[in-house]
Amino acid sequence: MAITEVLVPQLSESISEATLLNWKKQPGEAVEADEILIEVETDKVVLEVPAPSAGVLTEIVKGDGSTVTSGEVLARIDTAAKAAAPAAPAAAPEAPTAPAAESKPAAKSAAASPAAGKILSEKGIDPATVEGSGRGGRVTKGDALNATAAPAGASSGAAAPAPASVGLDGRPEQRVPMSRLRARVAERLLQSQSENAILTTFNEVNMQAIMDLRKQYKDQFEKEHGVKLGFTSFFVKAAVAALKRYPVVNASVDGKDIIYHGYFDIGIAVGSPRGLVVPILRNADQLSIAEIEKQIADFGRRAQDGKLGLEELTGGTFSISNGGVFGSMLSTPIINPPQSAILGIHATKDRPVAENGQVVIRPMNYLALSYDHRIIDGREAVLALVAMKEALEDPQRLLLGI
Repeated sequence: MAITEVLVPQLSESISEATLLNWKKQPGEAVEADEILIEVETDKVVLEVPAPSAGVLTEIVKGDGSTVTSGEVLARIDTAAKAAAPAAPAAAPEAPTAPAAESKPAAKSAAASPAAGKILSEKGIDPATVEGSGRGGRVTKGDALNATAAPAGASSGAAAPAPASVGLDGRPEQRVPMSRLRARVAERLLQSQSENAILTTFNEVNMQAIMDLRKQYKDQFEKEHGVKLGFTSFFVKAAVAALKRYPVVNASVDGKDIIYHGYFDIGIAVGSPRGLVVPILRNADQLSIAEIEKQIADFGRRAQDGKLGLEELTGGTFSISNGGVFGSMLSTPIINPPQSAILGIHATKDRPVAENGQVVIRPMNYLALSYDHRIIDGREAVLALVAMKEALEDPQRLLLGI
């Protein structure tokens, strides 16, 4: 017997513990090297735990839902053993073949992404009963969202959804524990509100110049770079230009010290099935428009599948939150600690504005800059937002660095 231990992956210094999701193998079953055995949910990401070597899973030390820390033993694999072959069924009299219309397909053994698995688990649906549209039949988030539980009495093999409880007034309600990510987001938002002196300043920006630029070059841009030309990259460039002029907006508080960062790591808030995550564009000042668009697109895809790494969600000196993709007109974003400011962008809508004494219709976007008034005075905050507005209304400034 040669035993290999399956360990919890190394977590970052900011993460003290994690939660196990569902085991994909049971004791006695054969496993292949690098086969995913279980997923570990932290307050930032879901990590896949692969088998370190091939063999037979002999023992599960930590069951589903257990709280674990870095390096803990999750299970043991006997690398010298082989799974017992199933006993051959006894010969049975040949039965007449059932009509094709009455035959039922065997349940599939479909692999599901972490995001899809969580959604299906909450719905009480077995992933093996869901038709996967991803590569190799993988069940995607979209498949999970569209999946429905089998009706009562149906023999689909899927677990029935947990029944809702009944409140004191006889109406149904359901109590669902927060995911580790949701609980951490709640904790950090309360921390931000209680520790920062948050104030928000607003402005409006005419998006016509950027919309014209995008319309003129979007097809050529996509052909050249293999990614669509969006709007967020312009906001990132405008934010970096303003942060260079007003460095305190890119700073952070550490006790009684102010830390001025000589780099620009911009967090981009992204919605995921598990909640809000903020992956970081490292050294955004050194990235081209195309590089920014590619990274943002990659963040969005991997956020949906729970594939963002811990290092991609750690740090950041400034953040951008785009509520406009959901139709928001105006909001007051909350600072992401330990940062000291965050830019909120919103839906661009045609609105009447005054130009040269005339009322005209222009595509307008309302900007909101929330900042920590402990270190950022109103002057710096307002001027920084004005600098962003000016850069967006005259994007040639971004190319010329003025």
